[in-house]
Amino acid sequence: MKTKELYSRRKFMTASGALGASFLMPQIGNGNETTFPRLVNDNIHQFGKREGYGEQISILISMMDWMRFVILRDSKGLSQKEVDFLLDENSNSIGAMLMHLAATERYYQIDTFTGISKSKLGYGVEESVWRAASSLGDAGRKTFKGKPLSFYFDKLAEVREFSKTELKKRNDDWLMEYTNFFGNQPTNNYCKWFHVVEHESNHNGQIRFIKSRVA
Repeated sequence: MKTKELYSRRKFMTASGALGASFLMPQIGNGNETTFPRLVNDNIHQFGKREGYGEQISILISMMDWMRFVILRDSKGLSQKEVDFLLDENSNSIGAMLMHLAATERYYQIDTFTGISKSKLGYGVEESVWRAASSLGDAGRKTFKGKPLSFYFDKLAEVREFSKTELKKRNDDWLMEYTNFFGNQPTNNYCKWFHVVEHESNHNGQIRFIKSRVA
């Protein structure tokens, strides 16, 4: 390969890598109070030991806190119009997606926190509402409209508080306990709860996109 051609290729790859990084990196600013409302623990960017949790559960909690911070930051201050906005007749609103995140976490509470009745995990919401939050679609569009942003934030907080309280009662060995789950393959509790984090990351991209499209 000629020197000029090699240089051009390297220049293109460098530029492409920088562009890709700009999409992957969260827009978190410089950490001042305006950009970073105090929504979770102060050492949000230092994954590690958390008081009251085992070593590996601490890492899980670190990830849960960091991703939830991003969700709340990107949804904070939305107007009712933004909360209820639909891109088209088949899309989901930001409000519905926030409730969907709470419903997904609740599902993994039911699945992994054995011995706790489903009724105890109602959080003041009817089961039909949780079903709508889980399935979204027509049920979600019908159910989640006209509710203030605080409704969704409160449910996210209630569900998360219960998760963290229960995780304090469990040790790192519990994280490695498994059942056949994803693809009917052995899936441990660590993987299930990491999915709660990954799932929020997925929907955060949708939330940011919808915000950019509100007329």
